[in-house]
Amino acid sequence: MSQQRTPLIAGNWKMNGFLEDGAARASDLAGRMKSTGSDGFQMLLCPPATLLNAVGTAIADSGIFLGGQDCHVNPSGAHTGDISAAMLADLCCSHVIVGHSERRADHGEDDALVKAKAEAAIAAGMCAIVCVGETEAQRDAGETNAVVAGQVQGSLPVGADTSNLVIAYEPVWAIGTGRTARPAEAQEVHAVLRQTLNDIAGGEVADHCRILYGGSVKPGNAAELMALADVDGALVGGASLEADDFWSIAMACT
Repeated sequence: MSQQRTPLIAGNWKMNGFLEDGAARASDLAGRMKSTGSDGFQMLLCPPATLLNAVGTAIADSGIFLGGQDCHVNPSGAHTGDISAAMLADLCCSHVIVGHSERRADHGEDDALVKAKAEAAIAAGMCAIVCVGETEAQRDAGETNAVVAGQVQGSLPVGADTSNLVIAYEPVWAIGTGRTARPAEAQEVHAVLRQTLNDIAGGEVADHCRILYGGSVKPGNAAELMALADVDGALVGGASLEADDFWSIAMACT
């Protein structure tokens, strides 16, 4: 972590949770934030769309941010089943995840579409969390750095700055598998991503943009990952569904 970048601990609940347990988990975390504070980090919850309103109510005035898991490129229109960035903003969302590997793989999203979604998020006044990451085959072939740099180059939205952009590195082979990149591996990729940002957007953006690590982050490995120079927080999947585990990960930043 760098002292000039406040760590962000983001919980991606994915397609998990119902009204009762989701609201209870959010209320639990809100209570901890109110009583303990968060001088060393910021916290973000990204629940399923069905829970956005309930979670937003539960975390109101706690300092925890609310985010969406995806958005459409258009602000409105005939797009059955989709949710626009403007709709997320209307629910007081401050962030939205775009380009998650599960969207890229399951829905065929490419860099151009991810870029368009990120630009839609920025146009709606939100911060885009742009996800990148390599598959196991790409890592085994020695292509990791080229793959993630190319994804940033292709996905970086026009108008991105340190107030509306976060990058999340999620090695696909580590998501939900229990495997985690070794600290040296994570730091190497994060350094490549920061250099890529520097090449594209300049030193100001590169120095201050937060780059999160995601991929089986849990209480047992959080402190080691958060201590890395170019890791500025975490995008947490499974462990974000347990309030104790998620809070422990956040505490690793303090």
